[in-house]
Amino acid sequence: MKKKFLMLFAMLVMAFVFVGCRNSGIGNRDAFQIPEGGFDTTQKITIVFHHTMSAENLQPVLNEAITDFNKIYPNIEVKHEQIGNYDDLRDNNNTLLTQDLQPNLTYCYPDHVALYNLANAVVTLDSLIDSDMEVKDENGNVIDRIGLTQAQKDDFIQAYYEEGRQFGDGKMYSLPFSKSTEVLYYNKTFFEANGIQVPDHWFSTDENDTTSMEYVCEQIKKIDSVSTPLGYDSAANWFITMTEQIGSPYTSSKEGEKFLFYNDQNIEFVTKFRDWYQKGWVTTQDLYGSYTSGLFINTADDGSARSYMSIGSSAGATHQRPKKDGNNYPFEVGIATIPQMDAANPKVISQGPSVCIFNDKDPQKVLASWLFLKYLITSPKFQGGFSMASGYVPVIKSVVDYTIGEGDDAYKPYQEFLDSADGGDNVAALSAKVCMEQEKAYYTSPAFNGSSTARDQANGIINASLCINGTDAKAVEAEIRKIFQNALNECQFRYGE
Repeated sequence: MKKKFLMLFAMLVMAFVFVGCRNSGIGNRDAFQIPEGGFDTTQKITIVFHHTMSAENLQPVLNEAITDFNKIYPNIEVKHEQIGNYDDLRDNNNTLLTQDLQPNLTYCYPDHVALYNLANAVVTLDSLIDSDMEVKDENGNVIDRIGLTQAQKDDFIQAYYEEGRQFGDGKMYSLPFSKSTEVLYYNKTFFEANGIQVPDHWFSTDENDTTSMEYVCEQIKKIDSVSTPLGYDSAANWFITMTEQIGSPYTSSKEGEKFLFYNDQNIEFVTKFRDWYQKGWVTTQDLYGSYTSGLFINTADDGSARSYMSIGSSAGATHQRPKKDGNNYPFEVGIATIPQMDAANPKVISQGPSVCIFNDKDPQKVLASWLFLKYLITSPKFQGGFSMASGYVPVIKSVVDYTIGEGDDAYKPYQEFLDSADGGDNVAALSAKVCMEQEKAYYTSPAFNGSSTARDQANGIINASLCINGTDAKAVEAEIRKIFQNALNECQFRYGE
């Protein structure tokens, strides 16, 4: 009962803050001021890190990193705690912020940061990133520098790094921790047996276009009439990714221009995908009622529905692999980049947690939090180990060159992990390999208070539009326009535009 009351109180407080700050935006934030003496390594400091890491396979990797970090900074005690899933974490942080009990660091998504910043709760990181101030131990020996070197900045996968400054004012509010994206899983055994090529774009250009998703879905349906050729887990990602690939408006962080998704270009692709659904070519997680990987891994010989392609999270590769039949898998899983609209300008979504730092009255705690975050995101040992344990992708490129041992005993654990990639036991490595090869394709959408609502409405637009029955094209378009208008009205009503 107490928890429910606190959650309600937090929502009311955040709503009050929102009303007072809505028109001021996120800009004009003061940069964090590093104390004149820098970080004090003689002072015992305790910091708290909230995340969603499981105790079974991920927290041991984190604990090892903390041990290594404490060899550099023995005066910093790091306490960490798992707080449910990402939504639980966001809601818990909101409650703690109203009581001034927030952690020092937390996992975050961009819309979380936008919400926290209604109360100006998040530290801007630019002064820390760019600082060349040295950190010295109690004997005056240099042990570190506060800021990132140019080499460390260049080591990040650029789209992951830039995600932290997508809030409209150009300032950095978070840094990437580990990432995932969407990939196309396909039944490689079936494709090869039937001479089907892996689709690399969405719509057919002519009748001889055999590498479009449109053509491939039609051919699969002819071979297996009871199948749904493609399952797409996230309808929201599907909508948003299409706007990126086409170059059509979706949202903006500018005041008065936030919700831009109701336009003819977006109506056109939604209408095409509605036709696909009506033909039985595609479904989504919401319409199927579960993750579409359930369709993809179904190998039962009982006439039940199945799919031969699935677009889902790269971090869930092991869930896209069928169970072994004895010592063998029923089919080999293939993984590829999702279809594109423009091969010369590919776009795939960047997902997965970043980390932000909350303001604290003690600047030394902010500095300690920053130094710990910096260590985690620039350590190839930790980034590689976390990736192999979690299925997420490292945020730095140097993981592939990280070497353990010397001479004949030297080996590169992450490179060996990637080299082991296959469509069976090592499907997670195959997923990571594909993700790292498409690093220049990643995008993120603008983040602002309301961007999560726009995402929810994008999800609803796809699912509702796919289900429109009828053969009258004008009537179908009219219904789709109503769905778009209702979605836009909901966004504008909730945020007073």
